[in-house]
Amino acid sequence: MNILRILAQIAILFAFSFIGGLLHTYLHIPLPGSIIGLILLFLALCANVFSVKWINQGAGFLLAFLPFLFIPTLIGVINYPELLSNKGFLLLIVVVISTIITIGAAGRASQYSENKSKRRQEEK
Repeated sequence: MNILRILAQIAILFAFSFIGGLLHTYLHIPLPGSIIGLILLFLALCANVFSVKWINQGAGFLLAFLPFLFIPTLIGVINYPELLSNKGFLLLIVVVISTIITIGAAGRASQYSENKSKRRQEEK
């Protein structure tokens, strides 16, 4: 039963991605279809169209396998070392700095969210 629930939740996530792809294709929106799908999913969650419970396990399942999606990219970089030969060091600096900024922003957002939920619980 749990496997069917996860498959249904992945199907919901795929549906949002697919709809985003259709909107990108037919409306010529200058964003990738997957990003449009994520925006639609975010709006649906904010509007309480459905609960996070409907996608929680499926999203967790997909996140568990996320590192495997980066393997083809790394192999592509290994196969074409000339991409990094000219500006590789600058690219490394940009990646490190952007990673530090992203980790800091995610930490701040997490702290803000946790503090906000604590304040809500204290008010009750």
